[in-house]
Amino acid sequence: MKVVNSNYPSIEQVTGQLLGTPTSVSNQTTVEGKTFADIFRQKQTIENIATPVRFSKHASVRLDDRNIELSSEQLSRLNEGTQKANAKGINESLVLVDELAFIVNIKNNTVITAMDQSEAKENVFTNIDGAVIA
Repeated sequence: MKVVNSNYPSIEQVTGQLLGTPTSVSNQTTVEGKTFADIFRQKQTIENIATPVRFSKHASVRLDDRNIELSSEQLSRLNEGTQKANAKGINESLVLVDELAFIVNIKNNTVITAMDQSEAKENVFTNIDGAVIA
């Protein structure tokens, strides 16, 4: 079998030439001082910020049953609270907006359930790993 040695540059070298930055071949290749993981995480955060929170069917039914109506200002604060939870790496968050409590799946950007705090009989929330007061 004949082995041909190619003279093609690596992807890192081409990237460095295009961006005008020196690169080295290593496990932590960087572009403008950022690793791939940093750039990927930043992209995910930007996408989550641009997407407003969704309400699951269960949460929508809870809001209707409890006659809870969110003002645009409260919805904006709920979105901001969700973004803060995402930035801190929270997966399942309790987001408090005025007297309203929301359990939000941060990864899916979805409200799982909602209630008025006066309905939270024991004031105990389970299966969350963080809370945000918005």
